Formats: sequence, C-alpha cells, structure tokens
Amino acid sequence: MAKGDDIQGRLIDFAVRIINLSANLPHTQAGKHIGGQLLRSGTSPAANYAEARGAESPKDFVHKLKITLKELNETQVWLKIITQSHLLPETRLAEITTECQELSRIVNASIKTTLKRIRH
Repeated sequence: MAKGDDIQGRLIDFAVRIINLSANLPHTQAGKHIGGQLLRSGTSPAANYAEARGAESPKDFVHKLKITLKELNETQVWLKIITQSHLLPETRLAEITTECQELSRIVNASIKTTLKRIRH
C-alpha cells in the first residue's frame, strides 16, 4: 500500500457517509440547503487529498492539504448546525463528527510535517 492510501480510503469512506447522511436530512427548505452545503464540503476532501498526493512540489502539496483541511473544517460546522437545529438526532452524527475531527487532525499533522521539511 502506497503512503497515503489509508488516509485516501478514509476520506472516500467519509464522503460516502456524508452522501448518505445528506440523503437522510428532512426535505424542508433548511434540510435541502444544509444538505447541499454538506455534500459540497464533505465530499471534496477526498478529491482534494488526491490532488495533494499528485502535487508538483512540497509547497503545492501543503496548499492542497490546506484546502482539504478547510473543507473538513466547514463540514464540521455543518454537522454542528445539523445537531443544534435537531435536523437529525445527535446519536446519528456522533461517529461521523468524530471521524471528521480525526481526519482534520491527520491532515493538519501532515501540513506541519511537510512545512518542517520545507524549512530545513
């Protein structure tokens, strides 16, 4: 398995879970709006990470990882909004919220490691 395959796989699994979660939001104006936002931010980290893996330079790699992290952070906000507005039960969101946090920490650590290497 190539370096990064495990994270890529987790990000793809996360995107699939986001797709399924979005499909279960209520078909109200709020549910549709938040579902669309969640779909965009929650599925893009997998593609952005794939782009980072094909980066042309370490600086390009960091830039694309930062975009990945930004999208994960936005997804986290939408998950909190869904929880606090009671669009879905909190128990339904606990695992995916935890995975979002873990993926954010992993991507952030990769950014920091790469920046250290660039500086030295």
